Amino acid sequence: MKRCKRHLALATLCLAAAGQVDARYYDEVIDSGYIRIGTYRDFPPYSFEQDNLPAGVDIEVGKRIATALGVKLQVHWIIPDENLGDDLRNHVWKGHYLDKDPDTPLARKTLADVMMRVPYDRDYAYMRESTGELTNEQVVLFGPYQRESWRIAYDSQKIDEVSTVAVFQYHPIGTEVDSLPAFYLTSAFAGRLRKNTHHFPSMPAAFSAMKQGNVDAVMGMRAEVDWQLHQNSDSRYKIGENGFPMMGKQKWDLGMAVKQSYRQLGYAVEEVVDKMVRSGEMEKIYQNYGLTYEKPGLYQVVE
Repeated sequence: MKRCKRHLALATLCLAAAGQVDARYYDEVIDSGYIRIGTYRDFPPYSFEQDNLPAGVDIEVGKRIATALGVKLQVHWIIPDENLGDDLRNHVWKGHYLDKDPDTPLARKTLADVMMRVPYDRDYAYMRESTGELTNEQVVLFGPYQRESWRIAYDSQKIDEVSTVAVFQYHPIGTEVDSLPAFYLTSAFAGRLRKNTHHFPSMPAAFSAMKQGNVDAVMGMRAEVDWQLHQNSDSRYKIGENGFPMMGKQKWDLGMAVKQSYRQLGYAVEEVVDKMVRSGEMEKIYQNYGLTYEKPGLYQVVE
């Protein structure tokens, strides 16, 4: 009988441990000798694989964070879920129910110590559920390091200039499917651009269509458009000088996230990133990838 009870207690302990997540405090990160940085997979120019090695601006930032803390970088690849809230839950504070690390004792779920490329937005950080509870109470958003925006690139052999999106009443334009630009281009100006808006699975696919002559322009995030121009250094492809009337929020800051109980780690990482932004090191990383860099609003206000 006692043996049965011991077996039952052991089984209960094992099941409880198997449901744990591999979340780590600052001291645990330092003692382990590595920091796990969460970045989105196949998301150039931010984070992707090149010659079977991690590359991209977020990887470079992660390397500098690791060096400053005296540890090695371990990349935690993130495959996006339906929304950002799902990504934060799956990779920062709880873990996906299907995600198990086979190399970890008792198959504990693996989390990122720090997640990159999270909107640094007060409204999002303090968003509440219908019950009044904070939606993101389990995470801390911190460390803004870049301001992103939208951009158009066009084929100058097909269009003389793009000073207004109204030109796409007469010229086809490509964008990523289910993106904000896709919604904007099909609904702005009473839908007059809809028939000339073409949807593609990714920005590289849209840019490829422009090179093949299927569309005359592409619209996407500034860094993604810059990256495509950098990769295809043909002077015929130029940047539009237009704005985006009726689009709403056209610029947003990007930062990082940690689990709310690991603020000490967040403070240490934030200090590193802050120095990079102020010293110009962050801008150099973006320039090395052929990207336009804009400081987050916090630094623009200070300056």
